Amino acid sequence: MSIAGAHRSLSSPAVAAAMPYAALLAGMVSLAIGTSFAKQLFPIVGAEGTSALRVGLSALILIAVWRPWRFRLNRDDAGRVLLYGLVLGLMNLSFYMSLRTIPLGLAIAIEFSGPLVLALLHARRLIHFVWIACAVVGLGMLLPIWSGAHALDPVGVAFAAAAGLFWALYIVFGKRLSHMHAGQSVALGMGTAAMVILPFGVATAGANLLLPSVLIIGVCVAIASSALPYSLEMIALRHIPKRTFGVLLSCEPAVGAVAGLIILHERLSSLQWLAIGCIIVASVGAILTTGREGGEQPADAPVPTAN
Repeated sequence: MSIAGAHRSLSSPAVAAAMPYAALLAGMVSLAIGTSFAKQLFPIVGAEGTSALRVGLSALILIAVWRPWRFRLNRDDAGRVLLYGLVLGLMNLSFYMSLRTIPLGLAIAIEFSGPLVLALLHARRLIHFVWIACAVVGLGMLLPIWSGAHALDPVGVAFAAAAGLFWALYIVFGKRLSHMHAGQSVALGMGTAAMVILPFGVATAGANLLLPSVLIIGVCVAIASSALPYSLEMIALRHIPKRTFGVLLSCEPAVGAVAGLIILHERLSSLQWLAIGCIIVASVGAILTTGREGGEQPADAPVPTAN
């Protein structure tokens, strides 16, 4: 194929339509890998310190890349950014606190309850409820109820549930920033989140946050789990229909479970593999059926995946 032909192929409507979904998938994979490696820092700086490093370093990277001062910011938008950054910080802190005592895939599944509720609120067609139900079944299978959910650490479950609440609020507040430049909103939001989390990290880890080995891992985690996926998804999700957004995010527990298996050696049962299949079916089905709706509008808010 010639260079011109290749260029026409890459710029075809089908490829252009698939790009937002490819960016979303790449962001989720990067996020899961980064979060898995972040647990290596827990013995040194704790969950609070790890969260502070990840968000703080991500903020520095995003601010350097996007240079948000280039764009005007009025008082109303500043208030919206503060709320957006506040819930972003609390969401990240709560999620990392949950990882101290419960597995990665389970923490993501519980956290997903927040955006899943929003997906149900947006649903209107019967077929959308079918895909949401499929996602719910898959998420239920990821929970270790078959071996006794009473054995789960209640504090860890509570932190994961709190992260789900903050995730839902994060989506709501993110929608109010849709008129702003995506890079500006995510950079300022991450900077605000860093200021929320940093006091907890310093109080827990102290000078250990500045150890060279910790900083090196922290930079890698920040790039893989925040800077890269957040930037990709802030742009990609602007072109994904609202009703599809929550269902597509159902891939996150599956991606997290696979990352936990490969990186953290968290073995999956047959039931959990079946859950991954249900979640993939729900996501693919949502993409296929949403594409046939002429009246559905694309998402109007910068709402990347959480954690």
